[in-house]
Amino acid sequence: MKDRYNLPCNIAQSLNIIGDRWTLLIIHEILIGHTTFNEIKKGLDGLSSNLLSDRLKHLEENGLVVSELYSTHPPRYRYELTESGRALEHVFNSLILWGQNHLKKCYKKLIHQPCGHEVEISYYCPCCEKNVDDLEVLVLQEEI
Repeated sequence: MKDRYNLPCNIAQSLNIIGDRWTLLIIHEILIGHTTFNEIKKGLDGLSSNLLSDRLKHLEENGLVVSELYSTHPPRYRYELTESGRALEHVFNSLILWGQNHLKKCYKKLIHQPCGHEVEISYYCPCCEKNVDDLEVLVLQEEI
């Protein structure tokens, strides 16, 4: 797939990998345990086989997914998230929390299992050993 954004921005460059239609939903299907082509397709009503195949190849090329042949006749693959792909779980959780607060109809909520109460996102500074809210985005200089 062709990069859509040629900007020196983490968000833009991330969207070049995960920003195409269906891509995040495919990653989410694998994250929740739907690891075969048919399981992923079944979980995403309206997604064509050709597009699913294309997106899985793209995710594999970008190191978010690995495939493993589990049947040779016909060839069938199982898909697994790499460490990089699994790290997107925080993005999904953030979207669930955003949806709780901003969608007209909410489908999911994120809770703390032991007590059942809803959770919030917080940022932690390992140097100070505390949660912080005074964040700043630092622009890194481009290499010359």
